[in-house]
Amino acid sequence: MSRTITARVHPRAADGGAHRWLVLVVLCVSLLLVALDATILHVAVPSLTEDLRPSSTALLWIVDAYPLVCASLLILFGTLGDRVGRRRVLLLGYGLFGVASAVAALATEPGVLIAARALLGVGGAMIMPATLSIIRAVFPDRRERATAIGIWTAVAAIGAAAGPVLGGFLVEHYWWGSVFLINIPLMALILPLGRRLLPESRGSGEGPWDVLGALMAAAGVLGCVLGVKRAGAGDPFLALPTAGPLLAGAVLLVLFARRQRRRPHPLIDTRLFSRAAFTTSVGCIVLAMLALVGLELIAVQYLQLVLGLSPLETGLRLLPLTFAAMAAGATGSYTLRRIGPRRMVGWGFVLTAGAVLLLTLMGQHDRPLLLTVGFVLLGFGLQTTLFSAYESMLSEAPQRSAGGAAAIGETSYQLGAGMGIALLGSVMNAAYAPGLSGVPGVPAEASRAAANSLGEAYQVAGDLGGAAGEALHRAARHAFVDGLHLTLCVSAGLLLLGALMALRLPRVMECAVDPEDDLAGGGPGDPAAREGVEGRERVACTGGAPGAGACEPRVPAAREAIEPAGSGRPGH
Repeated sequence: MSRTITARVHPRAADGGAHRWLVLVVLCVSLLLVALDATILHVAVPSLTEDLRPSSTALLWIVDAYPLVCASLLILFGTLGDRVGRRRVLLLGYGLFGVASAVAALATEPGVLIAARALLGVGGAMIMPATLSIIRAVFPDRRERATAIGIWTAVAAIGAAAGPVLGGFLVEHYWWGSVFLINIPLMALILPLGRRLLPESRGSGEGPWDVLGALMAAAGVLGCVLGVKRAGAGDPFLALPTAGPLLAGAVLLVLFARRQRRRPHPLIDTRLFSRAAFTTSVGCIVLAMLALVGLELIAVQYLQLVLGLSPLETGLRLLPLTFAAMAAGATGSYTLRRIGPRRMVGWGFVLTAGAVLLLTLMGQHDRPLLLTVGFVLLGFGLQTTLFSAYESMLSEAPQRSAGGAAAIGETSYQLGAGMGIALLGSVMNAAYAPGLSGVPGVPAEASRAAANSLGEAYQVAGDLGGAAGEALHRAARHAFVDGLHLTLCVSAGLLLLGALMALRLPRVMECAVDPEDDLAGGGPGDPAAREGVEGRERVACTGGAPGAGACEPRVPAAREAIEPAGSGRPGH
């Protein structure tokens, strides 16, 4: 007997295949802007510092306000979109992002720029989970959804990698504010397009929205990310400014999880974490980002400070990583259907670990071919891993809680990035500092100052001058390269740990017949809904065109009735 399930998705123009892909284009453009803003400011910091003269603390907040605010509010806005409408939250995020970009570009005081960066973080938090949850809604067929997520993850990689290149170009030809100003015309374009093309979708909408729980989650994530960032900046792990936020954040997140388990209509269904595929996918995202961001940070320092490349040249050297990520996203859906999530994530981690070990052959002199091959393998392997992990995570979540699941994935992404900087940065510092002790002719105080970073070592060497300065300069370069090799080995070990973790993922790509997705009254506390989760019918996805035998169930199939807005026909 066939059951018909009414989907709570009311597309304005997403009923046809072509319209779905237009929706994806709009979502990817908005994601591109958010990803660009996370990295584009880095190369503008020297010019910005010369113009605004911020204090060291203010400069730190100028750089960190955006990722801190964005990471802490992802769960809040992801779950709010499930209740009030993902399209509504996304369009508000577009508007806020454009206004904040204008304020940041025209800022004349450090405090104004910090506030604008914080507002950009709020806008980014409204945009990021909404894009992924709308993809979950408008691509019900898993094969098509896998292709869409592959494009989505490739665009995120493009934005992060293109940020330094575009930022370097704009700073060299214009002024630092231009890195924000480019957002405004693009937002002015996609806001009316989004209003016309994007479908409105939401979850069950039952019960009140847990405002206190959302604030607890935001404060908990903020504390954890702030503590991790302080550790990455070199603060002692047990110091109060580091341990305090970490401990408070962890306590709040534990209390948040307990609160969600007790509520009949939680913000996030904690039962998702009882599914091995969901939990493993989240863990793989954390590990992949831990390796990627830490390695990118160290690679940028190596290219600029050891090889002497300019910011623009550095960005261009990282382009092979971007192109490889694009290729991995474009072929990800095909590969996932052929080899399944377990092998795809596992071999992606193994390939990335091999690329990292290959990069240990880097030394004092430039080896462009080696770097290109290493970055290509690194980009392809990590993008393969991230794509499959995101796809598996989102497919495990029912459509009604897609916003919460997307927020969990994006929060894991941000936490992994912060942990990567903290962990790999600490390993790098631990290996680098001892190499500067006992340099002939260099005073102990100068050696301690040089041990803070390679850039500071160059400054101290320049101040010393003569034979002592040259000896310190040479010792710092050698110590940095030695520390880089050790950091790469540690990163390879973490990636191989991720490959072992991937063994818990499903062997084949499955299409789930999920009664919980949109059953009327099927809230998380409803017995019928629980039965739907526990008794999910799964079938393997095979080849063929989507919708034409792409998923061949051996059981009675459920279907979703998605009607275009204004059709006048109710869902069946």
